[in-house]
Amino acid sequence: MNNYSKIKENSIAVTFFTKNGGYSSGIYSSLNCSFNSRDKYENIIKNREKCANEMNIDPKRLITTNQVHGNKIITVTTPWNYDEAPTADGMVTKENNIALSILTADCAPVLFADHKNKVIGASHAGWKGASSGVLENTLDAMVGLGANISSIKAYMGPCIGRDSYEVNQDFSLKFVDANPGDKAFFQKTQKNRKLKFDLTGFIVSRLKQKGVINITLRDKDTFLLKEDYFSYRRAVHNGRNDYGRQMSSIILIN
Repeated sequence: MNNYSKIKENSIAVTFFTKNGGYSSGIYSSLNCSFNSRDKYENIIKNREKCANEMNIDPKRLITTNQVHGNKIITVTTPWNYDEAPTADGMVTKENNIALSILTADCAPVLFADHKNKVIGASHAGWKGASSGVLENTLDAMVGLGANISSIKAYMGPCIGRDSYEVNQDFSLKFVDANPGDKAFFQKTQKNRKLKFDLTGFIVSRLKQKGVINITLRDKDTFLLKEDYFSYRRAVHNGRNDYGRQMSSIILIN
């Protein structure tokens, strides 16, 4: 697979990178972009610079946050340095040429664009963040910058697929107790008492409930596609104590 998938529409550029084409080695091979991994710092810097070059943007204007599976959103007015990244799981901006970037290894990167009003956003949406409102908070922050929900398009990147996301009954109750309708995102397995969780379906449902109906899916299972994507769950299954993260970015181009 190529080391990225790019979508360009009007003044918006969206890029979903794979784990390929970088400088890291071993379990981080090769386009690992996460400072929260124990990869060599110089390799992560070079990998991020490569991503920035692929997007035709100054590396200093490619930004990520310290992601913690929460629902806090940052409104970006100027880029920050790598070592000054704020703690948050979503970003929004109406500034040109700033690459809002999400790092994932099974969680879903969800990127947003209001082409008409020129506002963009990015969310790190694992089950914790998605269930606690990171998507809705990102959209609300975009509206605060002048976006209109009916004009927003969502671009959802690769994440763990339903058939790879096996969970226990207690996990499902966290969702079903809060919203009985969420039972639809859990499928019983025949071999044991485990369930399969449809993270993609859950996220799409949350977006549609919020009023976002224009959704583009990069429907790739990060757990199964070991040659192309980092996966936290696969790393755990293989007894590894660390893993890399791939990058997904959105830019408003002037």
